[in-house]
Amino acid sequence: MSRADHMDVAAYALGVLDEQDTERFEEHLATCWACAAELETMVPVVGLLSGIDGETMSALEQTQTDPALLDRTLVAVRADRRRTRFRQLLATAAAVVALGGLTGIGFASVVERDDAPPDVIAGPTTGAPPTPPDGTRSAGPNEPGVGGNEEEGDRHDVVDPSTGVKSTFFVVSKEFGTRVNFSLSRLPGPRICRLVVVRKNATTEVISTWSVPGGGYGTNTNPQLLTLSAATSTPVDDIKQFQVQSVDANGVASPLVTVPV
Repeated sequence: MSRADHMDVAAYALGVLDEQDTERFEEHLATCWACAAELETMVPVVGLLSGIDGETMSALEQTQTDPALLDRTLVAVRADRRRTRFRQLLATAAAVVALGGLTGIGFASVVERDDAPPDVIAGPTTGAPPTPPDGTRSAGPNEPGVGGNEEEGDRHDVVDPSTGVKSTFFVVSKEFGTRVNFSLSRLPGPRICRLVVVRKNATTEVISTWSVPGGGYGTNTNPQLLTLSAATSTPVDDIKQFQVQSVDANGVASPLVTVPV
């Protein structure tokens, strides 16, 4: 077997031998432990060498007798591989940029949809507004239920002609009795006040007490309304009226505003 036959190991590993040379080398490989060992060591790098064609392999064989040619060949192979890797890197980078652009657009769209307020995603349904149930209405800006919430119950607006105190009451019938939500304005201070339930049988019950600061509520000094809630076990049908009273230091009460039910 000639030296050239031994040099067929790399060509055989890369599969660049023709059919006749392949058969010849395999016959040689069966009896040459040196070529078999060399072939085994080349298995891990076959993938790296797969880019070398038959012409380059022939040139490599010739370099065994010409060291200068070997150096030139290695330089050429390395340069070719660098160019190939560079082209692959450019192609990969271009693909990443293109994908990143599309992904960025998609991500921006998702963010815009996620951050958009609900009325941007789905516009309000046109049509007649819902009719509030009996005894309810949307409160004004200075009344209970401010902010568009509807106050529950029957509404009663009263301004006392003597004291000038203005009141708005919402009376609600409950299983436990009666609940009342109310607001007061034009209520000067300082003073102590209380809310009294006057029943139809002439009995009374104090269901809430509070203090009024010097600036009062719903006044020029303090335009904020006083908004309170209270409850009684007395059913609505048994109530004649509610009365807001002012209590002096001696415990004597005087009416500020009376709200018939």
